[in-house]
Amino acid sequence: MAGYHVRTVVRLAFDIRTDAPPEAVRAALLDFTEHRPELWPGLPADQYQVYDVGDTWAEIREGYRGRIWVRERYDWSEPDTVRFTLVDSGFAMPGGEVVVFIEPDDAGGSMLHITWDRTGKGLFGKLFVGLVALTRGAPVRRSFDMGLARIADSNS
Repeated sequence: MAGYHVRTVVRLAFDIRTDAPPEAVRAALLDFTEHRPELWPGLPADQYQVYDVGDTWAEIREGYRGRIWVRERYDWSEPDTVRFTLVDSGFAMPGGEVVVFIEPDDAGGSMLHITWDRTGKGLFGKLFVGLVALTRGAPVRRSFDMGLARIADSNS
């Protein structure tokens, strides 16, 4: 009997509004200092590592305990966009991307247009990515919401 492989590919797109201005959001997304875990509360400091930083790119590892970790290459060569491309992960195949397009809104804050693209790796990864899809990206949105609330508070 021939075996088969099930691929769990999830592509989400959603918008989040924040009171933080675009420059503050961009600065927080691109803060690769030891303060990053303070800006993004879901990121344990002991799971964060910077490998290299260039003029318009950085390669970092962020984790959330166990197999929920990613090594991503951030790219901010486009003025209003920050893109993270997956290099390695405990749950997803390399190559998936998160793209954050940031634009000002009429109230002085920002609107973020976010796409999240992951392909599950192994049984755990397929289940995890499937759960993210079933919840319409709730864990991803919650992570962004927590960080953006902190950024907005520090800018008020």
